[in-house]
Amino acid sequence: MSAAEAGGVFHRARGRTLAAFPAEKESEWKGPFYFILGADPQFGLIKAWSTGDCDNGGDEWEQEIRLTEQAVQAINKLNPKPKFFVLCGDLIHAMPGVKVVFSGHYHRNAGGTYQNLDMVVSSAIGCQLGRDPHGLRVVVVTAEKIVHRYYSLDELSEKGIEDDLMDLIKKK
Repeated sequence: MSAAEAGGVFHRARGRTLAAFPAEKESEWKGPFYFILGADPQFGLIKAWSTGDCDNGGDEWEQEIRLTEQAVQAINKLNPKPKFFVLCGDLIHAMPGVKVVFSGHYHRNAGGTYQNLDMVVSSAIGCQLGRDPHGLRVVVVTAEKIVHRYYSLDELSEKGIEDDLMDLIKKK
């Protein structure tokens, strides 16, 4: 993309707001703010690194969970609060007990299975590169299973989620 094209993209986006924030509070620039960036909790790496076997191991997450909880607690104590918190980088190193990995970035629905691990790629809210409608994936997690469905934004707005998913949520 040329600088002129990039300028055009930014110009077209100027003045748009994110509906998730109250319009009266977030629609215009109000001055400086801050956000928090956290990176690489990489659950499982501490044990794998300490044993010198980063290709295997990593089946214990206790230290990373404790550190991540400490990070969230520290952020929650801040005053004033940050506008938002972004977590990026490697989220996990090893996956004990993980049955499904969800991701995006492909701008279309996709996925597959490898060694009993499901990879689910959700299409975009924004620009579609395939035939999927603009949408969101609803994921219901119970003690027994993980059920997920992709809904178009129109479908989700008009109908909500399907009864069988609601039934799973209601079970204790």
